[in-house]
Amino acid sequence: MKRLPGIIVRVLVGVLVVVVSAGIFFTLNTRRLPNQSAISDRLSPAEKARLAELFHLRQTVGESVWPGWGQADIPVIAYNESYAFLLGLDDPAVGWLQMPQNRPRGGPWEMVPGDTFLGRPYYRQELTNGITPQAFTVRVGEVWVASLQTKEWLEIALRQQTQAELPAPLDQALPYAWLIPPLIGHTEGYIAKVAHETFHAYQGQVAPERLDNAETAQQSYASRYPWNDPLFTDDWRQELSLLAAALEADSPADRTELVRRFLAQRDHRRLQRGLPAAGEIYERQREWLEGMALYVELATWRQASQSDYAPLPELVALDADFYGYGDFDGQWRRAISTLRRQANQGDTRFYYSGMAQAFLLDALLPGWKDRIMEGGVWLEGLLAVAVAAAD
Repeated sequence: MKRLPGIIVRVLVGVLVVVVSAGIFFTLNTRRLPNQSAISDRLSPAEKARLAELFHLRQTVGESVWPGWGQADIPVIAYNESYAFLLGLDDPAVGWLQMPQNRPRGGPWEMVPGDTFLGRPYYRQELTNGITPQAFTVRVGEVWVASLQTKEWLEIALRQQTQAELPAPLDQALPYAWLIPPLIGHTEGYIAKVAHETFHAYQGQVAPERLDNAETAQQSYASRYPWNDPLFTDDWRQELSLLAAALEADSPADRTELVRRFLAQRDHRRLQRGLPAAGEIYERQREWLEGMALYVELATWRQASQSDYAPLPELVALDADFYGYGDFDGQWRRAISTLRRQANQGDTRFYYSGMAQAFLLDALLPGWKDRIMEGGVWLEGLLAVAVAAAD
């Protein structure tokens, strides 16, 4: 066997040194990352600034995103590993009701001593037995409330979940400090995600039965949905590709034609693969629930980036991970790319297929938001109305 040329050996050794050094560096860096919130029994100034920005953003641009949502009174629960904090609600009822089961959770709320949020008291309760409000909407008494982790705890939890799924030593060797914030979308992405959950609370306010049915469907029908059928997946992939192409179309005529093809492909998939009526309803319900919330998440970010909207100065001063909504174009490209890859990604396909239909309705059927909360009205049905009107 001939010996490798000396230059190749030196290159290979150099690459090995770089890889090993990087692994050591990232391992040491990972070990220095926090495994718990720096402050757990109250909201830090940065967390309060992020949530204040959410309230400010929704009140400023929310009506242009979704009429009624921007001015709706929607409190927020932010929780970490130890406490849940309730903001924007005075004299709250005990605990919270997990939806859609109306299952009582938690206990009495106590005022956070010596602290306020937007000049008002806010409340907390200690979390026990691993029970949290989760990322969705809950009710506190009769009030619909949005719920999500604090940004700090969300980043820690995502890193810990990722590490748990990786073998050693790889679980320690990834550059989590660089990977996790972009995965969330930095601070503006986090704020948009809280907006997503506030829209679920709004859905609960204006269409509680529809929210209940859509969330219950996930628990009652998801196990019967043909997630792993390869032909079904291929058909879904064509649908998603048509939706992405329609979002990127250069002309109204091209967009309308692509939507027409999407609707035909959807009918074909359901008929050819024998999807029962309950499966069709399940798809529509999940797109109504999660697709519209993802639409609001992205549309809020877009509105903040394309208008003369000014974020709160205290957020800019306190949060180095906040970039002022300027990367929405990049976020939009990533959303379209993710849309195309959803055919074998489980329930998240409905987030993206519903989101795409909502943005297409903005272009094809102005006023659609006045109708979509009515019983029996679905995103795909309104697209069919828009296509028929264009004929």
